[in-house]
Amino acid sequence: MKKKWIFLAPLALLAIPLFIAISGEIVLRLWNWLLPPLFGWRQITFWQAVGILALCRILFGRFGRHGYYRSNFRRRLAERWKHKTPEERERFRQAMREGCAFGPSA
Repeated sequence: MKKKWIFLAPLALLAIPLFIAISGEIVLRLWNWLLPPLFGWRQITFWQAVGILALCRILFGRFGRHGYYRSNFRRRLAERWKHKTPEERERFRQAMREGCAFGPSA
């Protein structure tokens, strides 16, 4: 197993900057091709394109792993819901209506 990491670590160290460079260049070219003619916005530099990528990652989550987390969360929630009694389910629904201000107003 350690031999595998010896080969993967340098590859990862090269792949990460390469991915950032290629992604930044794609964002740069798409932005400068579409947005200035359509909306009259200014063209951006490479580093601004990389900043947009970083901002999107912060706002919209991780690349590829976000969907797995959500599906796992829903599966666990469904399992817990299945084991609740009808009274517990109704108490939960009532608490959600009151706490989130859903339902008819008083």
